[in-house]
Formats: sequence, structure tokens, C-alpha cells
Amino acid sequence: MSEITADTIGSVGPAEVPEVELYHAHTWLTKYVFCQDAKVIAIQYSLTATAIGLVALVLSWLMRLQLAFPGTFSLIQSDNYYQFITMHGMIMVIYLLTALFLGGFGNYLIPLMLGARDMAFPYVNMLSYWVYLLAVLILVAGFFSPGGPTGAGWTLYPPQAILSGTPGHEWGIILMLASLILFIIGFTMGGLNYVVTVLQCRTRGMTLMRMPLTVWGIFTATVMALLAFPALFVGCVMMTLDRLLGTSFFMPSVVEQGQLLNYGGGSPILFQHLFWFFGHPEVYIVALPAFGIVSDLISTHARKNIFGYRMMVWAIVGIGALSFIVWAHHMYISGMDPYFGFFFAITTLIIAIPTAIKVYNWVLTLWKGDIHLTVPMLFALGFIVTFVNGGLTGLFLGNVVVDVPLSATLFVVAHFHMVMGVAPIFVVFGGIYHWYPKVTGRISAIRWAGFTSGSRSWAPMRSFSRCTTWACWACRAAITSWVRPPSFHRPRRR
Repeated sequence: MSEITADTIGSVGPAEVPEVELYHAHTWLTKYVFCQDAKVIAIQYSLTATAIGLVALVLSWLMRLQLAFPGTFSLIQSDNYYQFITMHGMIMVIYLLTALFLGGFGNYLIPLMLGARDMAFPYVNMLSYWVYLLAVLILVAGFFSPGGPTGAGWTLYPPQAILSGTPGHEWGIILMLASLILFIIGFTMGGLNYVVTVLQCRTRGMTLMRMPLTVWGIFTATVMALLAFPALFVGCVMMTLDRLLGTSFFMPSVVEQGQLLNYGGGSPILFQHLFWFFGHPEVYIVALPAFGIVSDLISTHARKNIFGYRMMVWAIVGIGALSFIVWAHHMYISGMDPYFGFFFAITTLIIAIPTAIKVYNWVLTLWKGDIHLTVPMLFALGFIVTFVNGGLTGLFLGNVVVDVPLSATLFVVAHFHMVMGVAPIFVVFGGIYHWYPKVTGRISAIRWAGFTSGSRSWAPMRSFSRCTTWACWACRAAITSWVRPPSFHRPRRR
């Protein structure tokens, strides 16, 4: 028998770069605080995002109490309600979901799944977390500022956002804008890190078309964010200048309390375009990592390779590209030209095609698979049902003639929360249950809840716009939707 070595086969080339010394922490501070290890940074991101997410969760409870029992609680005045809505929406969409999927799952999974020893730029990775933490602290400081946080709505539309009649128009809006600017700076550091790591730090033999779909989802979402976040960054900077220096980027001529303000010539619609050019890709910046994680969860727990891998990859890339030409469907009632609205209605319906392909492939992966109904699998299946449920309502809202009468109703709120609220959180829980043993060395005791209570919270909204009975129902569902904390234990030795 002849001995066959790698040299005789010649299929694996030599390493392109010599082996280098990895970063090793030498003190407690450099191991758990100022750490450059991607796995520790991922945990830092996750804990910080979860902490600020709990604040937003409490705000949603307060809003539902007001809806269920109007005027009963002295804590919840009209100004407070606007502030709760604003902070809840902004925290959940940006500071929780974006940070969890990209900062948490991205940092932990990308190096492990690609065979890289760490991120391409560990020091920049560490800085990105601390800038994110600073952004969160500045955001929280708004609760303690004079006048409280801004109550302009989570979209921060001018001129309302900086006029004196809006809660938090003094310090609240300034702190919000400063926090968003810092968040974008921190994310840009981390995002460039992810892109370079995926393109340059894969192990030998790991081609792009061999990467797990989780990495494809995070990678595509990162590229999208690097292209979309600058629009929000510019909008925040210009609105800050409007507020502090009296410029008129977004401020038209405005009469306030009988006095003509020193503004003129600005365009509030311009801010809407900048915000939603970021805002709709942001939906898929959250959704694409969720798609990738769900694909891997289903494939693993059905004991079957994902159906149509290449099709799934191109569906992710197609969704990412199409998401940049649908933003104005959020602005149908802004007075746009009907032909302009027709174009965005068409692109909105087209983007449903690659999304539907992914759903079909998930179902076909389950077909004749060895399905194990583990907790991660249950959350993945719950995600599919919830996302399809919310996505079907998006087909209605994508049409101008349907969207206009439904605007400013709870139908829109339900659609948004089913797609961006309940469904991604299911993926977060599924991912936590799936990879928690990898992170900690502990296996999980079976605890799961939340699917039915999440559906009870938002499904009625598609039927009722103003209903006290529904409000009481939503209040009860808000309490029951608190998912019981998971318990974990070390595996016993046999």
C-alpha cells in the first residue's frame, strides 16, 4: 500500500499567509471588558442589546395599558405616550434587532463557520462595540434629560420633530440624533470588518458557494447596511444642524403660535426619502440574517441538506438588491406622483418572489426529512408561519389603492410587528437555544412559549382599528407574551 500525502494529491495549495500569533488576553480587563476576541464581543453585543430591548418591552406594556384603560394611570400622559412610542420603535428596530443579529450572531458565527481564527480587524471590532455602547447610553440619557426623550415618533419626521410643541424638543431630539450618528459610526467599523472577514479570511476550500446560509444572510445584510445607513447618517446630521444652528435643510416656512420662525425653503419630504431609503433596507437587514439562521436550523433539525442551496443564495442576494428600490411605498400618502407610486408598487410585489422562493425551499427541506421537533425547530417553524402571515398583509399594503385607506390604522401596525417584531424574535430564541450549548457548554432544559401569545397580540389588529375589547385582549397578551426565561444545566456524565 503506497502512502498518499497532501503533496502528492496537490488539491490543497499552501497557505497564502504565514501563521501569526493570535490575540491573547492577559488580565481580567482585557479578557472580559476591552476584549478583542470576536466571541466575547458577540456576547457583549447580545447582553447590551437585550438590556436596552427590555426597556423597550416595558414601554410597550405601558402603551398597551393606556390603550386598554385610557386615562386610568397618571404615569401615562399624552406626552409620555408619544415618547414611549418613539423610544420603543427606535430601540426595537435599531438598537435591539440590528445589534443582535449583526453584532451578536454575526461576531460569534462568522469566524466559526468560515474557519477563520478571528475577525480580520479585532481591535476595530472591539471599538465598534464600545461606540455602540456609548450610543445606547446617550439614548438612555434622553429619559433623564429636561423634557424627557423625544416624542416625534420613531420616524422622527420634521418639522414636528424639532418644533416646541413636540415632547422632548429640547434635549430629547438632540440626544436621539447624536445616538443614531454614533450607532452608525460604530456599525460601519463592524460592518467593514464582517465584509473583509468573509471575503478574505475564509479557510482554504471554503468558497463563497460553500458558506452556510447564516453567513450569507449576515454578509448580505452587512453590505446593505453599509449602503443604507449613510442616508440616515446624513439625515440625522442635517436635522441636528436645523435644530442647533437654524439651518433649513428640512424646515419650510413655519408659523408657530402666531410667530413666523426663522426657517424657510427646507423640504420635509427630503427627510422622508432619506429615512426610508434606510428604513426599508433595514427591514431586510434584520430579515436576511433571520432567513439564514432559519435555513440552518431547519436543515439541521430535519437532518437534511437545505433544498436548492444556490437558489437560496441568489434569493438572499436578490432580496438585498431589490430592497433599495421599494422605499417609497412607505410614502404613498405624501403626495407623490401616481406614476411614481405605480413604480414602487410593482417593485414591492416583485420583491415578494425571492421571499416566496425561500419559503417554498424551507417547506421542501422539511418534506420527507427526519424532522426532530426540538425547541430551535419549533421556533423556526413558528417563524415561517408568522412571517408568511405578516408578509401576506404586506401584499395588500404594497398596492397604492389599498394602502392609502389603511394608512394610520392598526392594520399597518400589525403587519410591521408580525414581520419585524414577532418573527425575528422567534429566530433569536431559536438561535439562542441552538447555539447556547456551543457558547457556554451547557445544554438546555426544554422551556418554550411565546408563539400563541405573540399571535394573540397582533392578529386582532388586522380586523379592528378601534376596539376596547381588543385593547383589553392586547393588554392580556402583552403580559402572557413574556417568554419564560430559559433554564440551562450542565450535561451529566454517564
